[in-house]
Amino acid sequence: MRALTWHGKRDVRVDTVPDPAIRQPTDVIVRITSTGICGSDLHLYEVLGPFLDEGDILGHEPMGVVEEVGSEVTAVRPGDRVVVPFNVSCGTCHMCSDGLHSQCETTQVREQGSGAALFGYTKLYGQVPGGQAEFLRVPFGNTLPIKVPDGPADDRFVYLSDVLPTAWQAVEYAAVPSGGSLAVLGLGPIGDMCTRVARHRGVENVIGIDLVPERLERARANGITTVDLSAHSRDLTDVVRGLTGGRGPDAVIDAVGMEAHGSPGGKLAHTLAGLLPDSVAAPFMKTAGVDRMAALNSAFDLVRRGGTVSLAGVYGGTADPLPMLQIFDKQLQLRMGQANVHRWVPDILPLLVDDDPLGVDGFATHRLPLESGPQAYAQFQRKHDGMVKVLLQPGAVAA
Repeated sequence: MRALTWHGKRDVRVDTVPDPAIRQPTDVIVRITSTGICGSDLHLYEVLGPFLDEGDILGHEPMGVVEEVGSEVTAVRPGDRVVVPFNVSCGTCHMCSDGLHSQCETTQVREQGSGAALFGYTKLYGQVPGGQAEFLRVPFGNTLPIKVPDGPADDRFVYLSDVLPTAWQAVEYAAVPSGGSLAVLGLGPIGDMCTRVARHRGVENVIGIDLVPERLERARANGITTVDLSAHSRDLTDVVRGLTGGRGPDAVIDAVGMEAHGSPGGKLAHTLAGLLPDSVAAPFMKTAGVDRMAALNSAFDLVRRGGTVSLAGVYGGTADPLPMLQIFDKQLQLRMGQANVHRWVPDILPLLVDDDPLGVDGFATHRLPLESGPQAYAQFQRKHDGMVKVLLQPGAVAA
């Protein structure tokens, strides 16, 4: 089969690799029809190379059609249309039963001290082959795939794999009070969807902050109040307070993460890690402050006293300094974590078989064949051509 594979920093390629096969009686093989490129995939493209091997298959936002099932699979059958969550979770352990699928006790990557395994996301999360490919082996066939209706285009359901539950959880964790306000830092795919989910759930004052003109315009078109960071980098806190009664928003979602603009120390750490041999860089990145903290520090500044910061962006370092005096003095609450996909499916799926209140049908800015994956990564990383969300479609032919 053809699959998008990692070969080094800013070097991904579409290679011919062996087809996946049934290994366990509860496995299923899914023929991928659409698969997204996530903002967190760019961390693999740019930063997390020490935790990848050449040839690793990337991607964790797939959906498709069941091609083959193991002998003990009864929940789906060949021909069923399914979305595959990015968490590899069993669905039956204590953590999964508590709705913490990202902490699944069956797939925890204990040798790395990590939570549940993830599709296509480094040795830190199990080095499981990903879904930017023509086929994908999916374990736990009776509990992991999400069966969806036939008929509507993939765009209606594919975001159940990651974007929708990640945004839904971020808004849930933000806990905006009735009549309250929410600021979202970063209007990439997750941040954009956070603004949509928040408005759908009744938050009237939603403020989106970014510095990419096309992303700001996209949010404004959906009725979001926007602030251009490039014009207000020095007075951002004052501007946002002016939009929230002078005290700041009740909650802030950081949808940016470890590669935020405006963090020269973190940028230097990324550069230094990239110059080290992998055997040295990997432990360095796990024990040193390598994240660019500008977005998170902005969240602490922006949020009102007694407010909540909800962290949806991915961070990787373990020694990054936090402004603990500020967090304590402002009496802030901080919530974070990988999205527990199956926890939120009952809330989200009904919205996808209704009249599309979240605008998923038009959410993708680019739809490209799998063979165009390398160009798409480069373009997405540079934020060119208005690219916010790209779907790769195996089997499609380039225009």
